[in-house]
Amino acid sequence: MRLNEAYSGKVFINSSNDYENSRAIIYGMPMDFTVSFRPGSRFGPARIREASIGLEEYSPYLDLSIEDITYFDAGDLMLPFGNASRSLDMIGEYVGGLLRDGKFPLGLGGEHLVTWPVIREMYKKYPDLALIHIDAHADLRDQYEGEVLSHSTPVKKAVELMGGRNIYQYGIRSGSREEFKFGKEHVNFHPFEVLVPLKKSLPSLAGRPIYVTIDIDVLDPSAAPGTGTAEAGGITSKELIAAIHEISQSDVKVVGADVVEVAPIYDPTEQTPIVASKLIREMLLGFVK
Repeated sequence: MRLNEAYSGKVFINSSNDYENSRAIIYGMPMDFTVSFRPGSRFGPARIREASIGLEEYSPYLDLSIEDITYFDAGDLMLPFGNASRSLDMIGEYVGGLLRDGKFPLGLGGEHLVTWPVIREMYKKYPDLALIHIDAHADLRDQYEGEVLSHSTPVKKAVELMGGRNIYQYGIRSGSREEFKFGKEHVNFHPFEVLVPLKKSLPSLAGRPIYVTIDIDVLDPSAAPGTGTAEAGGITSKELIAAIHEISQSDVKVVGADVVEVAPIYDPTEQTPIVASKLIREMLLGFVK
């Protein structure tokens, strides 16, 4: 089931043409209509796919190869430019269809607001869902400059839907005073660090369905300059890959994931989409059982 039957763009390396027999479905959400600083993440999905051509199929971390699994790259949703509300509805409708088909949704963003309709659909299917959110920004605002549909609001919307104690945030190093206060009081909030607090949290999530959302700006700008709201003081790509492995080797059940906020125009070296494509490979091999 390709999103756009006329889609002729590159697909993620080793993608199958067999939707029916694919457990995981890669799909793009090329939206950056509500960003507060630099646009360009709508080009992220395409560049992540192109960068994947340089990947080895084999992961020496996991001793597994994507040649041995079947996944399908459906292409990008054709979102109505500038219409955030309708775009979110379209994302939700598509992911809802994937879940009805028993698929593992693996999304490529796009700004972080695109994760909100995915969480909504996930929560419908998994009422005991927990969210692992790895990001430089808290995304716990009610609105930004009067706009409730903003890339700074998706996690606050998830709190209102799921309850804050079902949400686990890591790597946060930017936000308003109010966001940090709210996070510390209502969410499993772990600022600045990722790997150490994640290891401590995972045993308490054993057996639960988990959605994992990763904003590429959790990485230090030296590792990923190609993002709309770069934030100094971040983690390394080595630590982020290790975090994915910690999740995949734990007793949680990952039911979906995404990588968002890759804005390739700000990175002529292409290291940001290169990192993102490797994260996708490790997610495919580690999360999709």
